[in-house]
Amino acid sequence: MVPVPNTRPEAANAHEPLPLSLLNDLLYCPRRAALKAVEGWREANEHTVRGDIAHEHADLPGYEVTKGVTVLRALPVWSDRLGLSGKCDVVEAAKSEIQTELTAASGYGILVPVEYKKGKRRAFANDDAQLCAQGLCLEEMFGVAVKRGAVFHAASKRRREVEFTAALRKLTEDAVAELHRLVAIGSVPAAVFKSACEECSLYQICLPQVTGAPGNVGRANRSLFEV
Repeated sequence: MVPVPNTRPEAANAHEPLPLSLLNDLLYCPRRAALKAVEGWREANEHTVRGDIAHEHADLPGYEVTKGVTVLRALPVWSDRLGLSGKCDVVEAAKSEIQTELTAASGYGILVPVEYKKGKRRAFANDDAQLCAQGLCLEEMFGVAVKRGAVFHAASKRRREVEFTAALRKLTEDAVAELHRLVAIGSVPAAVFKSACEECSLYQICLPQVTGAPGNVGRANRSLFEV
């Protein structure tokens, strides 16, 4: 069995960590993230079901060794510094000559998180930030530099490598700060309708075409009582 940290140290603050996956929601649509984090909405549609299917194998905890690389599935990760917790679909762990106190027992010093996505091979900033946040968690947990990750696109069965550049790390940390701010104020941003809205699983909850403009809300309320 591959030794990995299985207990979380005491957090530096009393706040509950936020789900790491909310970073993806935030960069896709801040209102979507707030509907989930503040109001607790969860809905399923064709896209979420296809996403669950894409994750089916990766969500089974365990590990296997392939060509000298240990593949860890469904690895819990966290960062007390960022106030995040979540799970890596897959972490590829390889030997390294550089050892730290945390990696000395297992000997794994090269860690590469891999995120599974349902669609074709396309680059999205929200996907890359979610992956980078996993890397930041692994760095804190294992005390090693995590320089890159990868996104596996199920529809095209293609893998896209993602370098954790300084710019991507800043985007990710800024998104983390904004997510905590959004939850702290406890309010949901106004809707901004765009073409991608109709593919969102929370479309019928958000109703962006109605709630996006104050006048629309008033007209919708009045129409309820018209005969």
